Amino acid sequence: MHGSVAKATSPLSCTPSDSSPFGGFSKHSMDGAGGKGTWGKLLDTDGESRIDRNDPNYDSGEEPYQLVGSSVCNPLDEYKKAVVSILEEYFSTGDVELAASDLRELGSTEYLPYFVKRLVSMAMDRHDKEKEMASVLLSALYADVISSTQISQGFVMLLEAADDLAVDILDTVDVLALFIARAVVDDILPPAFLTRAKKTVSKTSKGFQVIQTAEKSYLSAPHHAELVERRWGGSTHITVEEVKKKIVDLLREYVESGDTSEACRCIRELSVSFFHHEVVKRALVLAMEIRTAEPLILKLLKEASEEGLISSSQMVKGFVRLAESLDDLALDIPSAKSLFQSLVPLAISEGWLDESFLKSSGEDGEVEDKDDKRVRKYKEQIVTIIHEYFLSDDIPELIRSLEDLAAPEFNPIFLKKLITLAMDRKNREKEMASVLLSALHIEIFSTEDIVDGFVMLLESAEDTALDILDASNELALFLARAVIDDVLAPLNLEEIAMKLPPNCSGSETVHVARSLIAARHAGERILRCWGGGTGWAVEDAKDKILKLLEEYESGGVVSEACQCIRDLGMPFFNHEVVKKALVMAMEKKNDRMLHLLQECFGEGLITINQMTKGFARIKDGLDDLALDIPNAEEKYNFYVEHAKKKGWLVPTFGSSAAADAFPTLVTAS
Repeated sequence: MHGSVAKATSPLSCTPSDSSPFGGFSKHSMDGAGGKGTWGKLLDTDGESRIDRNDPNYDSGEEPYQLVGSSVCNPLDEYKKAVVSILEEYFSTGDVELAASDLRELGSTEYLPYFVKRLVSMAMDRHDKEKEMASVLLSALYADVISSTQISQGFVMLLEAADDLAVDILDTVDVLALFIARAVVDDILPPAFLTRAKKTVSKTSKGFQVIQTAEKSYLSAPHHAELVERRWGGSTHITVEEVKKKIVDLLREYVESGDTSEACRCIRELSVSFFHHEVVKRALVLAMEIRTAEPLILKLLKEASEEGLISSSQMVKGFVRLAESLDDLALDIPSAKSLFQSLVPLAISEGWLDESFLKSSGEDGEVEDKDDKRVRKYKEQIVTIIHEYFLSDDIPELIRSLEDLAAPEFNPIFLKKLITLAMDRKNREKEMASVLLSALHIEIFSTEDIVDGFVMLLESAEDTALDILDASNELALFLARAVIDDVLAPLNLEEIAMKLPPNCSGSETVHVARSLIAARHAGERILRCWGGGTGWAVEDAKDKILKLLEEYESGGVVSEACQCIRDLGMPFFNHEVVKKALVMAMEKKNDRMLHLLQECFGEGLITINQMTKGFARIKDGLDDLALDIPNAEEKYNFYVEHAKKKGWLVPTFGSSAAADAFPTLVTAS
């Protein structure tokens, strides 16, 4: 090749060369095609001629190109950065819907296995709260955003990277094994995944150890599903208690040292600006307990307010919380009320307590009833009733106590108080509250009572969150559980949302509840959200009722069947016996079940009220029943007439009057 070509600069760094005015070629271009065996002088740019931009024949298109080198953008690198941003926001907000929406907008579905890997690996290096959040997000994204295959691929990538992960995360084997076991329990990974994955990793690798741990330690253990699902649960409330303890400690240290700037620094380091009302409340209580500390405490609160460390709303909430607990506080500090009344005007006059406190502390916000004393007395009574229930687990006794109060107009207040007290306790009490709600709805609460009670809860969600940081998520679970338990219909969630005032934070809670219900296998997961235990009574009862009826139908003794029903110890749930017995009678085409119902009624085991509700539930589900039993309606009408003759049902059953007396129940499965 011609020597001048060999000298050409790299195309990534070439600069315009000197060219002649004639078409931009060098002077050699006038000499013809060059010598024999060459490509010709047209390619030679070593000449000293150059383009003259002032030439009348100048054509900018003849300018030599200047190629500028630039780095090639890797789409995966960009995807990784975006994924980290999405996950950081999710771990901060807990907003599943937002994370799902952001992931959809990101596109690049071929990289979704990487998303799975990144989500789990980030969570592995964080607290239990984030690990639980990661598992919840994976379940929520399953099928809708991420396919089963992509989730499997993501976990295979994690297994392959287990050795590298173990360098930074010492318990990688155990944590990753638990993630895999959780994915299997949540039905987003097939059990066969473990067998297939063994073939992809070396037997000497950490990944192989992960698979073995998942199989032997988690998925083979008795009650493994409950064990795995609860492994990362319950960390939120421990954190709250830790924060409260740190607040008490820093305030006591401040009273001893008097160093305001150090106290402010410690408050700031807690990084719980949404919980600063606790600092205010605890500080005021300390000022009442240690009278000599009052000047220091007031100085700290004033300075924290002026610095913007404690916001005006947090200051007001702290005072409101203390005002609400003055009666209890007065038991330990007799002068609490008078001391508080002297502090309020002082704080307002110095400018660190907003005057809005006077308005908020003077409003109940729950029931606009002229007889405030009656409402207050009712609240005191139901607190006692609820506490006794948490101790005894005696639903019939609680229902009798409520009926003795004879205040059905306050049923929504009872619901609010029940759930509020349960949220501040352990999972056992939460489960008991949900079970009680089901019983009350069946027995004495209307759907409207339930709806109004939840509206009251959601309207005061921000205040509830003052004491229970995770109140929003807890309330969402209670709402979702109410739907799963047929206490509320899905449409009732829309009704609740519409009743909430504009910009109410409770609207987001309703949205979260909808998301929980829409998730895959929502029913089973929500029923187990608090670990089962007491709350499984209703589900267990359904199974036991079905079994005892099947045994009786196949030749059992009526007295034994009655004893089994009695042993269930759930008289408020006997309508389920009525419903299932009638369905079985329709299916078997014999009257054996009617004999059992007659015996139960004759012994007083099943009341008219329970009979009526059982028949009403059959009526509500006739359309579905007719799909399997074509003559279901005809059979039902026959049973109604039979029941009226036997006295099981009132003669007016089925009329509008009866419908008013017994509001329609949502059909239970």
